[in-house]
Amino acid sequence: MGYRILKKRVLVADPKTVYFEVDAAAVAAKAKAGQFIILRVSEPGERIPLTIAQARPDDGVTTIVVQEVGKTTHDLCNLEEGQEILDFAGPLGQPTHIEKRGTVCCVGGGIGNAVVWPQAKAFHEAGNKVISIIGARTKGLLILEEEIRAASDEVIVTTDDGSYGRKGLVTDALKEVCERETVDECITIGPVIMMKFVAATTKPFQVPTQVSLNPIMVDGTGMCGACRVTVGGQTKFACVDGPEFDGHQVDFDELMKRLAYYRDLEKISYDRALERECRCGKCEGGE
Repeated sequence: MGYRILKKRVLVADPKTVYFEVDAAAVAAKAKAGQFIILRVSEPGERIPLTIAQARPDDGVTTIVVQEVGKTTHDLCNLEEGQEILDFAGPLGQPTHIEKRGTVCCVGGGIGNAVVWPQAKAFHEAGNKVISIIGARTKGLLILEEEIRAASDEVIVTTDDGSYGRKGLVTDALKEVCERETVDECITIGPVIMMKFVAATTKPFQVPTQVSLNPIMVDGTGMCGACRVTVGGQTKFACVDGPEFDGHQVDFDELMKRLAYYRDLEKISYDRALERECRCGKCEGGE
C-alpha cells in the first residue's frame, strides 16, 4: 500500500514544478520545519530526498513541492490525484532550530522558496520579526509568494530579469537589510551557488547563517555516507547531522563538485525516459 496523492497543483509549467498534498499521517504527526522525506515513486525507482513544505497533523497531510529535473522527479510530477507514491519515509534529518532571536532573514531562491515557507512560519510563530527575501530568474518561476507573505512581516521579491519585484539578486536585497538594521539570524535555501554568496554577504555583518544543503543522498539514515559534506574542516553527513549547517563553515566548492559527479548519467537516464514516452505516443506530438 502506497501513499495517496490528495491534491496536486502545478505551480510552474516549465520547468514543471508541482505542489502535492500526500496522505502520510505518520510523517505529518512528527514533522518539523527543515526536515525531509525520502520517497520512491515505484518498485524499480530510485530513492530521492525532498524537503517537507508543510505538515498538518490534524488531518495527516504532508506537503511537498517538486521540480522536474530528472527521471524520478519526472515520474513523480506525472502522477495525478488519487494515485499513490510507493514509499514516503520520514521525517528525517535535524529540524531547524527555532527560538525567539529577534529579527530573522529567510532567504530563498527558486524551488528553495518551498522550504522558506515553513521556516518563515515557524520563526514568526516563535515571536520573531521575519523578513523573507525570495528570488527567481523571472516572474513566471516565482513560487509560493502568497504563502510566504502570510508568514512574514516583510517580503522582498527579486528577479534576475526585473520582470517582477526588484531587479537583481537576493544577496543585493540581503545586504541592504543588514545595513539598515540588526539581523539576528539568517537562514537560506536554494541553489548551492546562491547559498555560498548569501553566507559571504552575511559574514562581514557577523550574522549567524544557516544553510540547508542538498548533497547526493541514498539511504537518509547515515549508513551510506553519500551525503558527506565538509563543515569547519570536519566531515558531516547531511542526512543525520543536517541538512542545515553553519554557512560560514561549509566547503561549498567541494559540495558543488560532488553534486556534479553523476550529472551526465542523470541526463542520459532522463533523456531515455522521455524518448520512451515519445515512442509510446504519450508526449505532445508523439507518434
